[in-house]
Amino acid sequence: MEFLEKIIDMTSFGELISQPEYVGMLLISILILYLGIVKKYEPLLLVPIGFGVLMANIPGANLGVVKIEDSIGILEIAEKYGIINLLYYSLIKTGFLPPIIFMGVGALTDFGPMLKNLRLVFFGAAAQFGIFTVLILASLMGFSNQEAASLAIIGGADGPTAIYTAIILAPHLLGPIAIAAYSYMALVPVIIPFVVKLTVSKEELLINMKKQDEKHPNLFEIKNLNVVKILFPIVITLMISIIVPSSTPLIGFLMFGNLIKEIGVSTLRLSKAASDTILNTSTVFLGISIGATMTPTSFLNIQTIGIIVGGLFAFMISILSGIIAVKIYNLFVSKKINPLIGATGLSAVPMASRVANDLALKEDSTNHIMHYAMASNIAGVIGSAVAAGILITFLS
Repeated sequence: MEFLEKIIDMTSFGELISQPEYVGMLLISILILYLGIVKKYEPLLLVPIGFGVLMANIPGANLGVVKIEDSIGILEIAEKYGIINLLYYSLIKTGFLPPIIFMGVGALTDFGPMLKNLRLVFFGAAAQFGIFTVLILASLMGFSNQEAASLAIIGGADGPTAIYTAIILAPHLLGPIAIAAYSYMALVPVIIPFVVKLTVSKEELLINMKKQDEKHPNLFEIKNLNVVKILFPIVITLMISIIVPSSTPLIGFLMFGNLIKEIGVSTLRLSKAASDTILNTSTVFLGISIGATMTPTSFLNIQTIGIIVGGLFAFMISILSGIIAVKIYNLFVSKKINPLIGATGLSAVPMASRVANDLALKEDSTNHIMHYAMASNIAGVIGSAVAAGILITFLS
């Protein structure tokens, strides 16, 4: 009997029965894995996050992220608290991984569509209105300013930006914020059509961007686009970093990744490493570490519900803001813009642009707006990083 008792004590069954909240968290991990594996919702991140939640909520495994005093060194963390805490405190808490992921995103991004359609950049900026709206509302609802800012940045539809902001301003909310940010990014094909259906008329959806260009040709055209594409990341990094220095870790790495891509053959190996091996490795460690922060005490509370609801609201307001900005713009110009361009002003590159293009083609099979939507979409990536920098400057 003693032997059998030791066998039972060795297992986690007793804790699972006495602490059913762990069972709830394990079910949440299975749901996240289901969304990533079966539904294909952002699988590159939801699968590592889901598995991180799974490992962190097995009683006795001691793989959940715990609060550790700043005075403890990395080696001591590894010895006393295990590998997950080592990963979290060395790679996540230090803010190391989000900029590295941004570097990979930059190496995969072509700024050409945006440079050819600079007037559409303003709609990427307009979409950031959702962030600041939800910041105010969340503060009024009882969240601290730091928590409200971390929640609101979900409206930028940029996972690494949301994570980076939460790491600095509200690390205790990192897990729910990451889940909400990436879940809503995965639901872009559902959320954008829903908002568009409520706010955009059929006549507006039929605005053909190519025909508008033919009718009102651009007075200025970039003659040497390749040179401009190399200069752009350097100039933008300087401009934004001087105005909002706290956004440099995100903007700087994003633009560096893009620069080594645009230079061409001489930096091809760097570009491939940034967009492939480094990006994928960073994503794995980021996902598992964030998932491990989602223990019952940090996730099963009223704040988590507020983050999920507030994040969705921020997302929808960002889409709506871009659409309204286009509608106002169209009142004063003869060269009209399809409001779907404004709907892509949030990040979620290139999914938002694809969704907008599909919606346009449903109304008119000749109305290909992908190239134009990408201009606003890419501007949204830059805009959300700048917005994060502003929030961090004022609230950290």
